[in-house]
Amino acid sequence: MRIVITGAKGQLGRAVLAEALRRGHDAIGADIGDFDLTDKAAAQAYLAAAAPDFVIHCAAYTAVDKAESEPELARAVNELGTQYIAEYCAARDIWMLCVSTDYVFDGSGNAPREIDDTPNPLNVYGETKLAGEKAVQALCGKYMIVRTSWVFGPGGQHFVKTMLRLGGERPSLNIVCDQTGSPTYTLDLARLLCDMAERPQAGVYHAANAGYCSWAEFATAIFEAANIACEVREIPSSEYPQKAQRPLNSRLSPKSLIDVNYAPLPSWQDALKRYLSEGAI
Repeated sequence: MRIVITGAKGQLGRAVLAEALRRGHDAIGADIGDFDLTDKAAAQAYLAAAAPDFVIHCAAYTAVDKAESEPELARAVNELGTQYIAEYCAARDIWMLCVSTDYVFDGSGNAPREIDDTPNPLNVYGETKLAGEKAVQALCGKYMIVRTSWVFGPGGQHFVKTMLRLGGERPSLNIVCDQTGSPTYTLDLARLLCDMAERPQAGVYHAANAGYCSWAEFATAIFEAANIACEVREIPSSEYPQKAQRPLNSRLSPKSLIDVNYAPLPSWQDALKRYLSEGAI
């Protein structure tokens, strides 16, 4: 199968590209240097030349705080760029898999989010990702939207890498304790996305490594696994002000995967151990 993977230089995109190639697919990784996602003509011309059978859309504007001061750019990438990809896929009746985020929800309550829960984003990033979802659903008959959370993996800039660096420099760190979600390993998510491409079933899905923790609990687990002697001081979100408001509840239910026999991801604790042992920080 000929697959185009957008955002192929990002931490998730590169994992998906590697997994697709490992499985023997004719996989093409596309990123900023290949075409401008915010330019409709350029984006669709690139896809036309590549002639894919399937598109996995990982490219996104992901600077959550910066998006508050750059809403038009975030919208151009996350909404309009996604729309341009969706238009191409719809016109040629090919599948599109679009990666989205837990940030489409407002974080109320404590129950894991199901796919039919009503989105209500708290920040520009979440708003623009939700708009991108809606464009895909409105345009494509053959679509899958996969919401994920708290992504980490080789080659990226993420929480685990930051904790390893700061934990080695400081005796203690203040870490938020009232935001709860599921850390998600890019290699595990990439395997699932390729499974979906090989056995597509239209719909919205939630995909994250199993289990839930707070950022403070995640930091503690990182330090323990890496044998770093750094004290975690738990603080509420109110004591760690950021431009963009974050949802307190980012738990994502795996029910949508289980219902159609996609394999849920292993535990985040197992994923963290594998990430650290593989050495590709």
